[in-house]
Amino acid sequence: MRALCVNKICCFLSKLSLNSSIPCRRLSGNAISNHGNRRRGFSNEEALILRRLSEGGLVHARHLLDRIPQRGSISRVIYWTSLLTKYAKAGYLDEARALFEVMPERNIVTCNAMLTGYVKCRRVNEAWTLFREMPKNVVSWTVMLTALCDEGRSDDAVELFDEMPERNVVSWNTLVTGLIKSGDMEKAKQVFDAMPSRDVVSWNAMIKGFIENDGLEEAKVLFESMSERNVVTWTSMVSGYCRYGDVDEAYRLFCEMPERNVVSWTAMISGFAWNEFYREALLLFLEMKKDVDAVSQNGETLISLAYACGGLGVGFHRLGQQVHAQVMFNGWESVDHDGRLARSLVHMYASSGLIASAQSLFDESFDLQSCNIMIKGYLRIGDLERANTLFKKVESFQDRVSWTSMIKGYLDAGDVTRAFDMFQKLDDKDGVTWTVMISGLVQNELVAEAASLLSDMVRHGLKPLDSTYSVLLSSAGATSNLDQGKHLHCVIAKTTSCYDPDLILQNSLVSMYAKCGAIDDAYEIFSNMVRRDTVSWNSVIMGLSHHGLADKALKLFKEMLDSEVKPNSVTFLAVLSACSHSGLITRGLELFRAMKETHSIQPGIEHYISMIDLLGRAGKLKEAEEFISTLPFTPDHTVYGALLGLCGLNWRDEDAEGVAERAAMRLLELDPVNAPGHVALCNVYAGFGRHEMEKEMRREMGFKGVKKTPGCSWIVVNGRANVFLSGDKSACEKAQMVLPMFCGSSSNGDCMVEEEEDKQLTLLYH
Repeated sequence: MRALCVNKICCFLSKLSLNSSIPCRRLSGNAISNHGNRRRGFSNEEALILRRLSEGGLVHARHLLDRIPQRGSISRVIYWTSLLTKYAKAGYLDEARALFEVMPERNIVTCNAMLTGYVKCRRVNEAWTLFREMPKNVVSWTVMLTALCDEGRSDDAVELFDEMPERNVVSWNTLVTGLIKSGDMEKAKQVFDAMPSRDVVSWNAMIKGFIENDGLEEAKVLFESMSERNVVTWTSMVSGYCRYGDVDEAYRLFCEMPERNVVSWTAMISGFAWNEFYREALLLFLEMKKDVDAVSQNGETLISLAYACGGLGVGFHRLGQQVHAQVMFNGWESVDHDGRLARSLVHMYASSGLIASAQSLFDESFDLQSCNIMIKGYLRIGDLERANTLFKKVESFQDRVSWTSMIKGYLDAGDVTRAFDMFQKLDDKDGVTWTVMISGLVQNELVAEAASLLSDMVRHGLKPLDSTYSVLLSSAGATSNLDQGKHLHCVIAKTTSCYDPDLILQNSLVSMYAKCGAIDDAYEIFSNMVRRDTVSWNSVIMGLSHHGLADKALKLFKEMLDSEVKPNSVTFLAVLSACSHSGLITRGLELFRAMKETHSIQPGIEHYISMIDLLGRAGKLKEAEEFISTLPFTPDHTVYGALLGLCGLNWRDEDAEGVAERAAMRLLELDPVNAPGHVALCNVYAGFGRHEMEKEMRREMGFKGVKKTPGCSWIVVNGRANVFLSGDKSACEKAQMVLPMFCGSSSNGDCMVEEEEDKQLTLLYH
């Protein structure tokens, strides 16, 4: 009987060795060398079995299995199952299958090991075949459920889950994760709510799913509801806040974390870098290096650091070189399979102005993304010719990013015709491309053309981006074109969500109305804002200051501090300016001291000039002159120019003449042909009745060739600004041409400019 069984087994093995349905991989001799054994974790006998299986010598492999003695308390079937798993993990799945067939004895663990091997190698059809034939337990069902989820077959996964005779928390977690991966958060939440018991993996899966599917608020609710959190939970929330731009909240959570690992540190460093907090990213990395419990940085950490160094721009190339040295020292270049690390280094060098180093790395790792980075790098240093050469060189690889970069490059160089020609040739223009073109037209003072292009963008069925509107609003504010600003505001109200208004867009509206003189409208928009940042407060405080509303500006500044929004240097420039125009000397001095002592903000030259202006406007010219002598830097011509200009406002002051002459002497030493300085001194002499000195100063201006810059005013007609210079002989002729168009051509007496702007923007309302 025993001989019969042995014959049947030998017959089966002989057929199996000739069965073409089980392809076998031939192993080189190195695979069973001692070095190969150690590298793969195989013993000599295991490597020999593997080679026999690969060569099709299944009978010999079967005999080798029989000769392996029982090892201590480990039975042969357990050892064979362990060996099968080892082969599958090493990538020898066909050999593992052959071993599975020749094993004289198996159990359910063996079958699950083979099933897991199929699933991990994504050979789902073979896994299904084995699954239908083998004995099953909850592990078998869960492995098969994992296979369906990994394939994105969520409906089949739900059906299989419903058929399961028993389930454990791993089964439930597998289905939840699979549904999240397929994007069905609603169904995933239903399964999560129906779970009889949950572990931390269940909660983490749902939190990560919500974050990746625009559900940060739902993730926050789950996070607060958890009784037990681990490092993955905290890290997911930190990443989530960074992903949505709330870096402050992310860092607050990061500081509260009871434990951190390299993923946690990298998540926060990356969050800083991607949200353009480059210095903070580098400082946090230094803190990570000091943490004795922190794991060494990995490739992802270095990628974030490279982008952070690139974001700092020219002048910080040594930091970038140190990051590159870390990459080389740790050997990360050899495992950069997807090229992300190489691209980050190309970006770092290109952004830092080290274009030769970037080019060297680019030549080693050529791909489309690196190509786009190099084009932007050349454009950043103004080398339009080399950027264009590279653009043409990779014509077959060009994408929308390449085209948009080149369009922006031509616009920055002032070549609007070439830029517009490329813009028209690009077929798949997106909102970013349109916005770059509109912004470039505004940058080149072609505001009417920019407004017309906005209309074309809508006609092509593209919804303008918030940044598109912001560009045009900035243009309207810069030219005090209130009508255009109001038109844009109406369009924004009709085309954007009123439930979640964009913060940057609202800030642009506040700034536009303030610059156009409509401070009440600016304040109303500010008052209705749900969210406010430092820019929001600065825009309205600066607007109130420029309109002489010092009391309101200072009151709003106090509200800003009470709301725990941190002021910056621009905030203090606004409030100091408000104090200056209202003669609030004591308050201005208090704010200047608080700026340094309370808020740790180092004053810039503009703040010192604002203090000089504050003292000078209050008639304290001597104090202003003394203040200049205490400056922590050598005063330049702008400082003395400010003091000299103030002397002209205080010509009744007996000290004004002496202060003016000393300020003028220092100013003209620094800048001998400074026209405003000469004119200011002439005005001081005229104010004191010293007309001979005034004439002498004017003669000196003539000898030096110094000419006063003429004042100008402008009027917007048909969307184009018409500039009138003081003393321009053609001003009357221009007026005769412009004014009839502006006021007289309309039958109802209304200004034509309003009709023309209506025509340009009418399409935006529909």
